[in-house]
Amino acid sequence: MPEVKKIKLNKHQQEYKGTAEKSREELGKRPDWLKVRLPSGDNYREVLSMMRKSKLNTVCEEAKCPNLAECWNNRTATYMILGDTCTRTCGFCDVKTGRPAFVDWDEPNRVAQSVADLGLKHVVITSVNRDELKDGGASVFSKCIELIRKKTPQCSIEILIPDFQGDEKAFEIIMQNPPDILNHNLETVPRLYHAVRPQADYQRSLNLIKWFKNKGLRTKSGIMVGIGEKTDEVLELMNDLKTHNCDIMTIGQYLQPTKNHLPVDRYVTLEEFALYKKNGTKLGFQAVESGPLVRSSYHAEKHI
Repeated sequence: MPEVKKIKLNKHQQEYKGTAEKSREELGKRPDWLKVRLPSGDNYREVLSMMRKSKLNTVCEEAKCPNLAECWNNRTATYMILGDTCTRTCGFCDVKTGRPAFVDWDEPNRVAQSVADLGLKHVVITSVNRDELKDGGASVFSKCIELIRKKTPQCSIEILIPDFQGDEKAFEIIMQNPPDILNHNLETVPRLYHAVRPQADYQRSLNLIKWFKNKGLRTKSGIMVGIGEKTDEVLELMNDLKTHNCDIMTIGQYLQPTKNHLPVDRYVTLEEFALYKKNGTKLGFQAVESGPLVRSSYHAEKHI
């Protein structure tokens, strides 16, 4: 295994963290709607056992998703390919950062076999960023889709991809074995990118979504709220997504994974989440999942 070199928060993230940190009293008590039960259930245990047996990573676990039990019990899982070490330093994400040294070329075989063994109805495949690779890992995504189609043709496939640094050659590799849904998250409003998503570019991500939509794919994107954005900024972002032909959107509450990550700015009310859903419906999105515990893969199987 390669040595993982931890990357410190950049100056924008440090400044944001310093000015945005709130006392527990000021932030207030975590609302009841953010409380989740511990994962359990036969399907949950079966999926967990298979992931361990196959030596596979899931973003469900790596990102501490609150919906893990619900999704796994519905036989929907989100695989995280290309290792567990990301080359970027996003201020919200709990996936470890560093410089991975290799690509596991057998991983697509193990992913496809576990999908078949578990009899999954819908699978989501995401990855860490691998900016050091020529194609950003697009060929591994493509191979996963190809093998899943062969082994489990009845399983629908969604991929949640990084931006591949805007390289259309990588996009073309994805289109060699296109998924049912192409997901790429904006994560937050453009004003906060230096702190939240420092190696990304807002317009580049919008262009990616439009590129794949122009190729005929169903497109999807998601953001977090409660990390410092303003309501009018979210509404403007939603308009930008629709203008760039995004079909499906997810909106969920940001929760600080560790004290070293960016702090929670506020707990967004249920009324505000309802406002975003209403606005998305008005704009013409095919589906809008908007709620405190919503994450990128939440109810993913319903969006086919």
